[in-house]
Amino acid sequence: MTALAARTHDTVTFHAVELLKEASALTRAGIDIISLGVGEPDFTATPAVVAAMERAARAGLSGYCPPAGLPELREAIAGFYATQLGAIVDPSRVIVTSGASGALLLAAMALVNPGDEVLMPDPCYPPNRNFVGSAGGTTKLIPTTAASRFQLSAEDVARNWGPKTRGVLIASPSNPTGTSIERPELARIFKEVRARGGFVMMDEIYLSLSYDGLRQSALGLDDDVIILNSFSKYFNMTGWRLGWMIVPPHLVAPIEKMAASLAICAPTLAQYGALACFEPDTLSVYEHRREEFRKRRDFVVPALEALNITVPVKPDGAFYVYADISAHSRDSYDFSQALLHGARVAAVPGLDFGPAHAAHTMRFAYTTSLDRLQEAMQRIKTYLG
Repeated sequence: MTALAARTHDTVTFHAVELLKEASALTRAGIDIISLGVGEPDFTATPAVVAAMERAARAGLSGYCPPAGLPELREAIAGFYATQLGAIVDPSRVIVTSGASGALLLAAMALVNPGDEVLMPDPCYPPNRNFVGSAGGTTKLIPTTAASRFQLSAEDVARNWGPKTRGVLIASPSNPTGTSIERPELARIFKEVRARGGFVMMDEIYLSLSYDGLRQSALGLDDDVIILNSFSKYFNMTGWRLGWMIVPPHLVAPIEKMAASLAICAPTLAQYGALACFEPDTLSVYEHRREEFRKRRDFVVPALEALNITVPVKPDGAFYVYADISAHSRDSYDFSQALLHGARVAAVPGLDFGPAHAAHTMRFAYTTSLDRLQEAMQRIKTYLG
């Protein structure tokens, strides 16, 4: 057999995807599974987005586009930050990518050398570690607690920065916790990193799905952060594979050069469709859907608590609840399997997100309708007796 590269063994398993495959197999066998597992909105692309893509396809606009994306889409994204997220951005700094995954890969390739270390919180989104690893870097997971909303603090950064540390990768709101970093603390984190000559990759994929307070980009605090974002979550376009990054001016040319070789460009038809995302009528649809997610959060959190599945920190964004299942099990993987096969409810075990809280936590995604969420809670209640 051909020998595999070492990184194939080092790649972190994404258990949420494995759970999805198992739940899908049960569904194909005729078993009704309510999925609170994979973070995919049940809403899909709006009719205006689909129509815009179809018009582009009929007009024959399906060829390659510039590696950094359609100029008009880069301008629309910059306008969205100005009107919705409190940051003025030059469109030339926006690079459209094949999903946020494409943005993460390009950022890692541009900033991480073999042997470099990147600090991340535990818990965090597991594939982030694989993107750093793809560039030859390593990640240092820093255990967090409910007291810090399961987010890194400036003190964490200062205490854990070592000779090989190159930067930090943080998300606000976060997957799996749905919690945000308070703005004063975020400013302190930036100060600590800058004092050490490092970089900050800032995942804002769920920023537009914030429910409490203003939605403000980290760019309002530090114009040199590398912003990562996506059309998948707020804009409900998961399978369209479209994202973007906002980078300091000096990074635009080298990242565009790599994008031209690694991807050529993000899907062109998806980009034409995405232009319709920023129309006033379409944005009003997304805001209505955001309110639906808020209603689901406000149902799921107390419903889980009533089942003695505690929620240490109420999520303020995204569509996840990071919950403590200690009252029922000390093995989140076993409990996840028990819920899947016993209650017919899929939820992700905590081992997906780092070792610090793996055994006693699970992530529940409220990405299905309220009536299905109610049914899921009833199933869990019945299963637990």
